Amino acid sequence: QVQLVESGGGLVQAGASLRLSCAASGRTFSRYSMGWFRQAPGKDREFVAAISWIGGATSFADSVKGRFAISRNNAKNTVYLQMNSLKPEDTAVYYCAAGGTIADVTTAPGSWGQGTQVTVSS
Repeated sequence: QVQLVESGGGLVQAGASLRLSCAASGRTFSRYSMGWFRQAPGKDREFVAAISWIGGATSFADSVKGRFAISRNNAKNTVYLQMNSLKPEDTAVYYCAAGGTIADVTTAPGSWGQGTQVTVSS
């Protein structure tokens, strides 16, 4: 278990960029694979991206490939989601998640953050 707090969301126009961050508590952050999910009103929570324990492997949803990047700074216990070329369909609450492996993160994360709102206007 790890406590996660997201930040960096906001209201932007289509084509703009945002950088989300997720700060994790504890002293074993580097032992967790981390991920980002999003959920729009009335929709299921959707996987966005994940990164392995030491950042050597990443995974992205097809809808964000080429536009989003995930990274982590284990010294700061923080994972980031760089979002470029934002589209209105990217509008959602974005959640940070943690799991033992990338597979764990993409399917059943053990920990969730509170979420940060991203709104992309057209």
